Amino acid sequence: MTQARLRSAMLISVLFLCFLWWIKLFESFSGIDLGAWGLRPLEPMGLIGILTGPLLHGSYSHLFANSLPILILGSLFIYGYPRAWKRAVVLIWLLSGLGVWLFARQAIHLGASGLNHGLFFFLLLSSIIRRDKRSVGLMMIGAFLYGGMLMSIFPREPNISFEYHFFGAMAGLLASLLFQHLDPKPAEKKYPWEGESKDSEDPLIGDEWQSGSKSETDR
Repeated sequence: MTQARLRSAMLISVLFLCFLWWIKLFESFSGIDLGAWGLRPLEPMGLIGILTGPLLHGSYSHLFANSLPILILGSLFIYGYPRAWKRAVVLIWLLSGLGVWLFARQAIHLGASGLNHGLFFFLLLSSIIRRDKRSVGLMMIGAFLYGGMLMSIFPREPNISFEYHFFGAMAGLLASLLFQHLDPKPAEKKYPWEGESKDSEDPLIGDEWQSGSKSETDR
């Protein structure tokens, strides 16, 4: 069951990643510039970018930078939260785009980095709230590989949309609060000795030590 769910999570992530690469290849071979479908803040026509922006990338290096996080964080996320992931992805996708459209700088905002940050921060907050072995383990893997996302929500380089990072992170935190409970915590394995009382007495000794000390006192 666990292996099947992991394979399914990886397959979904790989298919989405292939779709992103297919879009970029189509743009290159057709000569059509899809950047016009990006997210342009406060422009009515730019609203379509809320839906299309995460699917588009300015260059192959931009797409490559987002590819491994999509594959790894996406697989961890879908595997760890099989009931919540669809609702969470929709919320992260729409809310991060809306935040960028309302508050970001005047530019064309593209890329799946907002989605990646949403997944990372969902895993982070869920591990803090749930504190079960699986959620903490998934977060440790994500933090080891992409812990830098904690800082990339702040302005660093002018040509990088930190706004998408920031609002993706905020959407991920909100999605965690709303949806992480849809997946029950895994049952913890209990060992036979865990049910024994810490104060249980050795049946061979019992209270003999008390009677022995009393007799020594009476002497």
